[in-house]
Formats: sequence, C-alpha cells, structure tokens
Amino acid sequence: MSEKHIDEISGVETTGHEWDGIRELNNPMPRWWVWCFYLTIIWAIGYTIAYPAWPLLTENTKGLLGWSSRADFAGEMVEAKTAQSVYLDKIAASSLADIQADNELLQFAVAGGSAAFKVNCIQCHGSGASGGAGFPNLNDDDWLWGGSADDIYTTITHGIRFADDDDTRLSEMPAYADMLQPQEIKQVAAYVVSLTGTPRDASMVEPGKQIFADNCASCHGEDAKGNREFGAPNLADAIWLKVEGEDGIAAQVRAPKHGVMPAWGERLGDATVKQLALFVHSLGGGE
Repeated sequence: MSEKHIDEISGVETTGHEWDGIRELNNPMPRWWVWCFYLTIIWAIGYTIAYPAWPLLTENTKGLLGWSSRADFAGEMVEAKTAQSVYLDKIAASSLADIQADNELLQFAVAGGSAAFKVNCIQCHGSGASGGAGFPNLNDDDWLWGGSADDIYTTITHGIRFADDDDTRLSEMPAYADMLQPQEIKQVAAYVVSLTGTPRDASMVEPGKQIFADNCASCHGEDAKGNREFGAPNLADAIWLKVEGEDGIAAQVRAPKHGVMPAWGERLGDATVKQLALFVHSLGGGE
C-alpha cells in the first residue's frame, strides 16, 4: 500500500490524482452542505410518496395526498366559468344595443369575442381579421349585407350560402357566359374597371356601360355601388373579394365564384355569437 501524499504547504492529504504535476487536495465538504444534501434526498423521497411521481406500465403512482394538476385545473376552470356566468347570462338576455350601452359588459363581450374569433374564425379571416384570397377583410367598411352590429350578428348566426340553415344569407350571381357574347363580357369588364381605374381599351367603356345597365344594374345598382338586400357588392370602391383586374372581372362575369360561410348560431350559442359580432364591429370597419 502506497503512502498517502501530504501537501507540503497546506499539510492536507491529497486525493492521489495528479495532472501535469498539479495535485488535488482532499478537503472534505462543509458539514452544513452535507446535511443539506441529505435533507434534499429525504425531501425528494417524501415528495414522491406524497405526490404523483413514479411512472408504471399503464399509469403512475397517485401519491398519498391524492393531488392532481388536472383536478386543480378543472377546479380553476369551474371557478372561472362561474365568475363569467354573470356576464354571459346578462349578454344572453340583452340585445346588442343594450350591451353596447353598458361599457363594462361591452368590454367583456369584445374580449370574449376576440377569444372566440381566434378559435373559430382566423382560419379563413386571418389572425388580424384582414382576410385573404376569397375571404373578406373585416377591418374595412365594405359589407355585402351591412356592417352594423345587428347585421354582423345575423351573418354570423346564419352563415352565407350555408345549405343547412334556412335563413342563411343568400345571393347568387348568374353565369353570363351563356347570356352574353365574349366581346360583351370584355366590354362590361372594361366598364367596371373604369369605375376605379383605367381599362386597357377606353372605347369599350361606353358599350360596356349599356350592357351593365341592361344586365347588372338590377342587383349592383345603376351607380354600381351594390345592393345589400341582395348581397350584391359595391363595384365602385376598388375593394375586390374574389377577383381583381380586368381579366379577373371578365372571368367572374363568365363563371362567378361563390363563397360559403358556416352558420355559427347552433355551434357556438347565442351569447358567443353576440360577443363575436361585437368584436368584429369593434375592429373599426363596422357601421
């Protein structure tokens, strides 16, 4: 057995390890630290006995205290819903005008509508409600069936061209490919473009205007500013939903695209629909 090496300067025994002539002193850990370490081990063992901890084949140990994070969460949710129920019951029993007149209730409704929008509506309208290709921007003031809180509420409740709701918003633009000649379609497209821009061929605007008056004005109006009773869009505001540009307008006249929005009334309930309507209205585009 080799003799223990004692450091000459400190007089402390070394561990026997040496690196490039440098030796490690074998100083014991402070007793307070050792006892703290032992206590943490005891605490850990006690914790795994008292609380759920050890994984088993099909579940885990439940712990002597029977505590569950899921049960805690469920309890918190019940408390939150109980606190909200006062406002939700009041929203369900109130008209949109009454809710708007109550500032505290309106703030709750808009916040709830914002949360419901993030869950149900951003897939089509986007997280900022600015829409996308074929999906309307809810921040602007271009509304097919009206942008008042009541109009928005009706649209959300019954949807648009939703076959399972008898009261759905319904508008159907006919396909003019079988009713107008190709040249006539180009002419009416040139006229529509001229309302907000410059068509490729200015000579087509006047004949296009007459074709528009004969075939389109009954829905879109003589001034082409739309008709909300029919859900006919305003063609004179440079806001386009389905198409854009002269060729796109001509294609829409030939074979129009029609979007569908689900009816949310039965899915979400009246109180949530009211909150959604007030949130959308609060974005600034509503009337």
